[in-house]
Amino acid sequence: MENLQYFLSIDNGTQSVRAMVFDSNGQLVAKSKIDIEPYFSDQPGWAEQHADYFWDALCKACQALWPLLPIPKESIAAVSVTTQRATVVPMGSNNEPLRPAIIWLDQRQVDTKPALGALESALFSLVRAKPLVDLMHSQAEANWIEQHEPDIWAQVHKFLLLSGYHNYKLTGQYNDAIASTVGFVPFDYKIQQWADQKDWKWRAMPITPSMLPKVLPAGSTLGSITAQAAQETGIPEGLPLIASGSDKACEVLGTGCLDSHTGSLSYGSLATLNIVSDKYLEAIPFYPAYPGVIPDTFNVEMMVQRGYWMVSWFKKEFGLREEQLAADQQVAPETLFDDLLKTVPAGSDGLMLQPYWSPSNGDGPETRGAIIGFSEQHTRAHLYRAMIEGLTYALRESKELLEKRSKTSITKLVVSGGGSQSDQVMQITADIFGMTVYRPSTFETSSLGAAIASAVGTGLYPDFTTAAKNMTAHGDSFAPIAANQAIYDNLYTQVYKKMYGQLKPSYEAIRKISEGLA
Repeated sequence: MENLQYFLSIDNGTQSVRAMVFDSNGQLVAKSKIDIEPYFSDQPGWAEQHADYFWDALCKACQALWPLLPIPKESIAAVSVTTQRATVVPMGSNNEPLRPAIIWLDQRQVDTKPALGALESALFSLVRAKPLVDLMHSQAEANWIEQHEPDIWAQVHKFLLLSGYHNYKLTGQYNDAIASTVGFVPFDYKIQQWADQKDWKWRAMPITPSMLPKVLPAGSTLGSITAQAAQETGIPEGLPLIASGSDKACEVLGTGCLDSHTGSLSYGSLATLNIVSDKYLEAIPFYPAYPGVIPDTFNVEMMVQRGYWMVSWFKKEFGLREEQLAADQQVAPETLFDDLLKTVPAGSDGLMLQPYWSPSNGDGPETRGAIIGFSEQHTRAHLYRAMIEGLTYALRESKELLEKRSKTSITKLVVSGGGSQSDQVMQITADIFGMTVYRPSTFETSSLGAAIASAVGTGLYPDFTTAAKNMTAHGDSFAPIAANQAIYDNLYTQVYKKMYGQLKPSYEAIRKISEGLA
């Protein structure tokens, strides 16, 4: 394409806010990154952050981008925002946050049950959906605020996700993308709109229709950059803000995964495996498929909570040596962790880790992680490799369940997220899955997905499929090593797949004892 166009993407993830510009071929032109504190915790299990802290980081990321940009910023055709999912921001009538945002990692719950009718409750019990309905009610942030902070809830004017908050700050309008709507809100994932007024979700939480933003399909214009936002961010005033989707939805699109035969593995703070479907499908009964960025498509997802967050945990608790060496060598500590992986053979000499530090994929609240198989030969490096292997085993198990539920074989795997930057991690992935895995040509796949939405929204490409094919490409590929694959197959089938069932009674006992229920 001779006359390139340019698109600004802003990505507010869990650990950083990034601003970057892509051209119409999907090439990254310039990037800035502001690291953030994911949350603060005033009580055990709480995870909160001030919404204006996120906005300030967004402004700093944009302002840091402009000196790096080799083109005039006036050449940018559109901007799109993608954010972490399920982080909520209650807003007052003065259009300011009423309290800190509740982050997706927050674990607080209420003890009440939803106000369902007798017939409705009996029906949910009959189809075995009642536990999930009760879980949604107990975990909905709106219920916690209403019950524990009633004075604040009485002032709620709008109840937004983080994406909707940023969209408002940029445009002055309460609009959000359909594909950003993931959380405990009264949304109907089958029709991809706010639920019908008769839907049980309205009785499971205190949110009213007037509190919610208008949601629009990706490629739609959500508004234009206001003079105030332009002053704070440096984004040209009047630039259209284009709807895209959540960071995971954009990541799936940005890796070029457009069908149910291609699996999009994400090694981020939340490790996930997604396929794209044009039909609504629940991989786990009653757990919804989320909206894909491509309108009228669904992302069918399996997840490992706190996935590659575990790398950050390992760095904090065991990585002092790498942090000191990295500071001396002026490199990221994670690059030195590859050296740890290289020193340990496939299978970590029998050390096995189950990575469920938080319940995932419908597991019960008793779920815990576990490490088994210790002997005197095991070192810190073995623990790190077993951690990476355990996460990958869990995602292989997710792949097999997705294939069973969708009746479709996943024949191709594309890996993105921070973990994908490691060649060692990519090789472990190929060996455990027993198939060639691909790395996208750019690491910033969620931002690229947002840029693809901008390219469609401005009319550069006629549809998302055409845009994705022109703007995404594969980078390196990694084929399985036969000897390693054989070791992993045996450990996966004979040990890993049995761990949860064998350990569940112990997990349940631990929960009862620790909560004083025994």
